[in-house]
Amino acid sequence: MTTLILNHQPYDGTDVSWNALRLAQTLFTNGEDVNIFLMNDAVDLARSKTLKPDSYDYDLAEMLQTMYKDGISLQVCGTCNARCGIFKNEPYFDKSISSTMQKLSEWVIQSDKVLTF
Repeated sequence: MTTLILNHQPYDGTDVSWNALRLAQTLFTNGEDVNIFLMNDAVDLARSKTLKPDSYDYDLAEMLQTMYKDGISLQVCGTCNARCGIFKNEPYFDKSISSTMQKLSEWVIQSDKVLTF
């Protein structure tokens, strides 16, 4: 099992979030169990209100939602909802993905690999 922890604002002018999602998808396609935990400003990836800027080629929020529907495990820091991102206090696209440090701790303990972006 691999857990990826994303921290960066999705559309920050870099490809950090995009590359993390690409890696997660590739690992999953290759048969790996994949967990994605969003915290800090990365929580905007889980908000329907987050729209792809015209300057970006890929809709990262849509990529994440598709991966979630396909079976990648996703949890998003509940505390960060009110503290982080451009859209503070806006709901996540699915209430059940709001999570805690306890869940992240469990994933880290269970994982063979933990990667941060």
